[in-house]
Amino acid sequence: MGATGATGTALLHSLRTLDAPVRALTRTPHRPLPAAAAGVRLRPVQVQHADATDPDSLRSAFEGATQLFLAMANGPAQVELETRVIDIAARAGIGHIVKISAPAAEPDSPVAVSRGHHTVEEHLRASGLTHTVLRPYAFMQNLLRLAPTVAQGLVLGAMGDAPCNYVDCRDIGDVAAAALTRADVAGGSYTLTGPQAVAHPDLAARLATLTGRPVRYVDLAPAELRDTLVRRGGMPDWLAAHVAEIQQLAVARPETPTGTVAGILGRPPRTLDAFLDEHRDHFRA
Repeated sequence: MGATGATGTALLHSLRTLDAPVRALTRTPHRPLPAAAAGVRLRPVQVQHADATDPDSLRSAFEGATQLFLAMANGPAQVELETRVIDIAARAGIGHIVKISAPAAEPDSPVAVSRGHHTVEEHLRASGLTHTVLRPYAFMQNLLRLAPTVAQGLVLGAMGDAPCNYVDCRDIGDVAAAALTRADVAGGSYTLTGPQAVAHPDLAARLATLTGRPVRYVDLAPAELRDTLVRRGGMPDWLAAHVAEIQQLAVARPETPTGTVAGILGRPPRTLDAFLDEHRDHFRA
């Protein structure tokens, strides 16, 4: 589930590269999935409609499946929807669920979304299913959303010079694929980061070098960041609050990289510099 999202798309590519049979579940099955790179032949994907608000669609989608990758967009209804998915998957005979969760998934986390993930994790444990929990830090792919402010010479935030762990969604997809295809990985809980934690002032400097234009970091108060994201970015209130909360968490709990990705995959995780360079035209536009 979540086949068209950033991690789901990456996982589909990873599983197809491994020639593993996979069913992509989406609310919009009529829309084409991302194509493979030119000249690359991969196993076809079965695409099927599934909507977490529609139990009948879930029962049909899960028929004959043995494992489920569960990644849903964060949101106010996430706990209700994900626990429903878990219950229907268990009744459908699925034996292993790989869930995308969040760092600080604790009952008293200062981040509301993380508290929700904790609730879902507890429900998953109580289900009796084999389960693997992936707790990735900030997606590098989300940095692409900064392009409009970078074009104005700005990176906005509310975390001072606190370092931030970034991880490439393609590495998350590779780890998820390992959990679905390797018995030595299935059943664990893994915190996923890239190789380096980078503070916002450093990120701004890297973007300046990349674009050849001045880019500076502007540190805002959390409430000011929330208002700016709603006013200028058009974010829903809950999402703007979430961004401010996770940035303040990084201030309260300084982030350091883990070696988990390298330990599972046997190679270093992708670097932030490599990701930015790969998307340099996006930021230069």
